[in-house]
Amino acid sequence: MQFDVLAKCHTTRARVSKMRLAHGVTMLPTFMPVATQAAIKGLTPQQVEALGVNLILNNTYHLNLRPGIQVLKEAGGAHKFQGWSHNLLTDSGGFQLVSLSKFTKITEEGALFASPFTGEPTMLTPEESISIQHAIGADIIMQLDDVVSSLTVGPRVEEAMWRTIRWLDRCIEFHQQSGRDSVQNLFAIVQGGLDAGLRDKCLEEMIARKDRVAGYAIGGLSGGEEKDIFWRVIRQCAEKLPEDRPRYSMGIGFAEDLLVCVALGVDMADCVFPTRTARFGVALTSTGPLNLRLSKHATDMRPIEEDCPCPTCSSGISRATLHHNATLETATAHAITQHNLVFQARIMGGARDAIINGTFPDYLKAFFAKYFGDAGYPEWCVNALRSVGVDLLEGRPDVKVISGDGAKWEYSDAA
Repeated sequence: MQFDVLAKCHTTRARVSKMRLAHGVTMLPTFMPVATQAAIKGLTPQQVEALGVNLILNNTYHLNLRPGIQVLKEAGGAHKFQGWSHNLLTDSGGFQLVSLSKFTKITEEGALFASPFTGEPTMLTPEESISIQHAIGADIIMQLDDVVSSLTVGPRVEEAMWRTIRWLDRCIEFHQQSGRDSVQNLFAIVQGGLDAGLRDKCLEEMIARKDRVAGYAIGGLSGGEEKDIFWRVIRQCAEKLPEDRPRYSMGIGFAEDLLVCVALGVDMADCVFPTRTARFGVALTSTGPLNLRLSKHATDMRPIEEDCPCPTCSSGISRATLHHNATLETATAHAITQHNLVFQARIMGGARDAIINGTFPDYLKAFFAKYFGDAGYPEWCVNALRSVGVDLLEGRPDVKVISGDGAKWEYSDAA
C-alpha cells in the first residue's frame, strides 16, 4: 500500500488521501458498498464500476461457507470469481461473533461456529481467518477480533479487548510468514466497547504495532449505542491513530454519520444501509430519505433527485414509476440501489472537493441545512461538529435541535 495525505481541512480533522493498492487507486474519504456474498445485490460488477465505485467489501465468514475456499482458489481469487477488477476489502468474520452469536462459542483458540446452513461446526482462528482472506485475495484484509455488542458492559468487554490484541499478534505473525504482506494489507481493529479507558489501552497497544500493520479500523460500534457516545469514541480513536495510516470506521452508512466521521478524521466507512434500504423502496436524497412506497409519490413525475447523475435519475425514471413497482419488481430495487450508491459516492466526493478547496466547514453547514431542513438538527451532530470547530447553528438561531439520534425518515404520507 502507498498512502499519501494530499490535503487537510483547516478547521476540522478531515483530510483527503490517496490510497494505492494492487488493483488501483482509491481516493479517501470514501464509502465502501458491501458485497457480502461477492455480489452487490441486484447489480453486475460492470454496473457497480460504471457508478464510479472502485472499492467494495466482501465477507470472509460467508465466502468461507459458500462457495468455499477451494472454489475461490480454483477461480484465482475473489476478484476473478466475481468479475471485479478494482480494490477489495474483506472483513475477518469477527462481526459474525455478534450477529450470529447463537451459533458461536469463543475460546482463546478462536471462534467455534455452527454453520447456519448445515449445523456443521467450524473453528475460525486468527490464523484461519487470515488464510481464508489470502485465498480470497482481497487488497485489504482485517484481523480477527473478539467482537461484543456495543451495549455490553462488565468484564466481558475488557476480556474481548485484550483477546483482540492477542489475536492481532497471531494474525500479524501468520500474515508475515505467508509472504503475502507485500500484496495484501492487514488492518488492526480497535476495540474496547464504550469504555474510554479500555479504548485508550487498546489504542496504545495497537499503535505500538504500527510498523506491522497497514491501517486501522474502529470496531465495536453501530450496535445500538447512543449517538452522543458513538461520536465521542470515534473522535477519541481518530485523534490518537497515526497520521500516516488510513482510518476505517466499520458499519457507518447514514449520511449524517458519514460526514461527522469524516470531520472527526475518518477516511473509510462501509455499511449495507444504502443497498438494503433500496430493496425496501427507500431512496436517499440531499433532502432526506424518500419512502417511495408511500402513496404521496404515486403521481410524482420527477426523478428521485433532479441533479443526480445516476442511471435511474438521468434516464428520467419517475418517482411514480418507482412507487408503482417498489418492493414488487426487482428492477425497481436495482434502480434505487444504483441511485443510493451514487448518492453515497457524491456525499464523499463532495467532501473531498471541499477539503481540497478549503471549504469543508461550509460544505457541512450547507449539507445539514438542506438535509434536515425545518425538521431540526440532531443534537449529537451539533455537539460532534462543534468539537472540531464547526457550529451548525451559526447564523441559524431559530433552527431546532433534536435529542436522540435524529434520523430523518418518511413514515407516512403526512411526513
